[in-house]
Amino acid sequence: MEQLLAKAQDGRCGVLVIRGEAGIGKTALLEHARAVAAPAGFRVEGLAGVESESEFAFAGLHQLCAPLLDRVGLLSEPQQAALGVALGERSGPAPDRFLVGLAALNLLAETAGPEPLLCLVDDAQWLDRSSAQVLAFVARRVSSERVALLFTLRDPHDGDGTVAAAFDGLPDLHLTGLGENAARALLSTAVRTPLDDGVRDRIVTEARGNPLALLELSRHTDPIRLTSEFHLPDTMGVPRRIEETFRRRSCGLPTPTQLLLLLAAADPTGEVALLWRAAAHLGIGPEAAEAAEAAGLLDVGSRVRFRHPLVRSAVYRAAGPAEHRRVHEALATATDPEAAPDRRAWHFAQAVPGVDEGAATELERSAERASARGGSPAAAAFLRRAVELTPDPARRAARALDAAHATHEAGACAEAQELLEVAAAGPLDEWGRARLQLLRAQFAFDATRDGTTPGLLLDAAEALAPLDAALSRETYLNALDAAIIICPTGRRRGVPEVAEAALAAPAAPDPARPVDLLLDGMTAIYTRGYEAGVPVLRRALESLRDEEPSPGRRSDLDHRRVLQMASRAAAGLFDDRFVHELAGRRVRLAREAGALAALPAALLFQAVTAVLTGDLSGAAELVAEQETVARATGTDPLCHGRLVLAAWCGRRAETTELYRTSIDGAAGREKGTEVTLAQYALAVLHNGHGDYEAALDAAVGAAAAYELVHSSITLPELVESAVRTGRTQVAAAALEKLEARAQAAGTEWALGLAARSRALVGAGPAVEKHYREAVERLQKSLMTGHLARTHLLYGGWLRREGRRQDARDQLRTAYHQLTEMGAEAFAAQAGRELRATGERPLRRGVGPTDALTAHELHIARLAAAGATTREIGTQLFLSPRTVETHLRNIFRKLDITSRRQLRGLPLH
Repeated sequence: MEQLLAKAQDGRCGVLVIRGEAGIGKTALLEHARAVAAPAGFRVEGLAGVESESEFAFAGLHQLCAPLLDRVGLLSEPQQAALGVALGERSGPAPDRFLVGLAALNLLAETAGPEPLLCLVDDAQWLDRSSAQVLAFVARRVSSERVALLFTLRDPHDGDGTVAAAFDGLPDLHLTGLGENAARALLSTAVRTPLDDGVRDRIVTEARGNPLALLELSRHTDPIRLTSEFHLPDTMGVPRRIEETFRRRSCGLPTPTQLLLLLAAADPTGEVALLWRAAAHLGIGPEAAEAAEAAGLLDVGSRVRFRHPLVRSAVYRAAGPAEHRRVHEALATATDPEAAPDRRAWHFAQAVPGVDEGAATELERSAERASARGGSPAAAAFLRRAVELTPDPARRAARALDAAHATHEAGACAEAQELLEVAAAGPLDEWGRARLQLLRAQFAFDATRDGTTPGLLLDAAEALAPLDAALSRETYLNALDAAIIICPTGRRRGVPEVAEAALAAPAAPDPARPVDLLLDGMTAIYTRGYEAGVPVLRRALESLRDEEPSPGRRSDLDHRRVLQMASRAAAGLFDDRFVHELAGRRVRLAREAGALAALPAALLFQAVTAVLTGDLSGAAELVAEQETVARATGTDPLCHGRLVLAAWCGRRAETTELYRTSIDGAAGREKGTEVTLAQYALAVLHNGHGDYEAALDAAVGAAAAYELVHSSITLPELVESAVRTGRTQVAAAALEKLEARAQAAGTEWALGLAARSRALVGAGPAVEKHYREAVERLQKSLMTGHLARTHLLYGGWLRREGRRQDARDQLRTAYHQLTEMGAEAFAAQAGRELRATGERPLRRGVGPTDALTAHELHIARLAAAGATTREIGTQLFLSPRTVETHLRNIFRKLDITSRRQLRGLPLH
């Protein structure tokens, strides 16, 4: 720990999670760190998780950040807004929790500018989920700051498993018990009177090396009970045993003192004034605190603090329901309704002996406020308690639906399902029954994505049709999209069946929303054919051109989801310019909103788009950023972007490994979109290496996909591999399908690929005309990767026709373009073809930027374009000091000293 503090002083952040059972010494280590850090010039801030506080959104983060808010003005406005809303300092839309994390990261970094900062987080298992996620995010992202972060986490985990899991993967230190000699030494210092050997052995054995257990067992256990041969073995674990000793100690105190302890245990704020206001309500005087302090259980100074976290839980668990209600009522009465309405509502809710509509209504309002701050776990907790307190069965069922939705958003899927069962017990009106169907379908899609999900969504859409036409249409589109993604085989409701059923959706409003046009276009494609759906999908894309997110009614299909569907539709229509525009907009909106949960998928699509346009180095940067964000948010990185990139680069081993990963991740979804995209990548890889049989096997599956993007971009791969393996009928069928789509789409990308495929399938003089048309059209598109491959195929045909000089011109162009973009397998093909014409290809020299990682290259490009350190940090979710560290490494690798010199380098 002292080494960790020394690193933080030098600008190398230190993070450590101290794990161990209760009483093992975790808090003592934090106090040691505090004692070492303060004289060394550190600013020390801390917070402690409290079990009863764990339902309040961002309560733990507020403890840590409140003393630092004098520096919040140094953050960007979006970060200031996000942090302010999360901490209840300002109003506004609910912020993305990862934007809150970025704000917290930069607040700590700015605070650590003048002096190093030590943050101590005790009992992290009792943090509210929102705070835990933000602090874990900060711990993963802070790297070049003068900051040290120390967390303690009880093991085995008490509290919320989601909270504990947030810290998995961080550097940790697991504390175990003292050895026997050390345990005996500690015991001898704690007990001044002689102990019988049998008693001493029994204490050491039962304590199992736990220091607090040694002290408490020695002070408060009857030696006769320990040594009696008739005493039954104790099955209680050490932490619970320690709680039991605290409970016995508190039970021996005067009744007013016990009640004061219970008040303190029920209120996690530690506010002395609040404690005494509540105590006065119960007729408890200041003298009650003296006995608690003398017993070593409580300190009442500037704040109310238990001597050990287990005292709080021991005191609260020892009291009965009537006593709980009594102290919560006192705390509710003593809580300022203006300053802390949610705490007041929560305490009143705990004070209710049965049901109470007034208390339930107040909790409902608290849930709305929590949702507005982005605290879905807190909103879920408030709503769950509101359901319990609601006397009217119909109102209780309706609230259970709200609670289920909030609980599912908070990630507690099992509890959400239980609440759906409460709602199902009813009574529900027609709207409630339809909403129940919708939530069940949505939960099933998130949980399993099996073949029944599209049908469940379709049933919900049908039930919603007479009640909410707009929501019904959105649900029909969700059902169709789910069927496309899952692609169930042998199911009653696959893509064709869902599309047919969607024809019965309520009529679109006038003017139609982009969602409505997407539904009508996709339905037309799967019921009447590709050509019938293209005009409607084009209108959908045009309607999105200038549309930005609206703060209006919250839709189950929000703007980012619509953009995601529209991006795929644009790619399915071979509209390269719209694909490029929408891909960029998705990433921009996710970055501006700090929506890190949505950003990885947006970056994935943009990376695949970059690959198709031939910008493989740009795609590598996007993939690296996507993986960095995924790690920072604690989610599994999406491997499909790296898979497609590796395939185009011709890296056989990497592509094969990533392909297996994709297939394993899609187990049970034989034709799911994960698999078909992986098959497309495999087809590209094998076509690049000339392994056309393997390419054909992969392309056949992907070209048959319901997902338009995958089937459309795979058709040229299928034509090429089928021609090379002599499967003329397969090639002709694939060409016919590609030709039909190209004519309907009418884009240079589509028509260029169709012309190239006609050249591959054809024979005689017409072949050259088709190749020339392909080159001309693809030159007008953004698809430089396909343009380079077209030069390669054209040059190879010219060589086989005996036209060596003409072939060299095409192959030289192909070799140069493919080498520059990093498509190594296709470049090697071009090199072999060029050598076959008698010309030796020139090898590409080592460029100045080859030593940079993809992440460093991305930062270098941004800096060369004039972005400031703070702007780069905001885009890449890094602190400014971390960006400066990366820039120093970049300058060293490039042997330059300034940003100005970056602008003169070929950063590609």
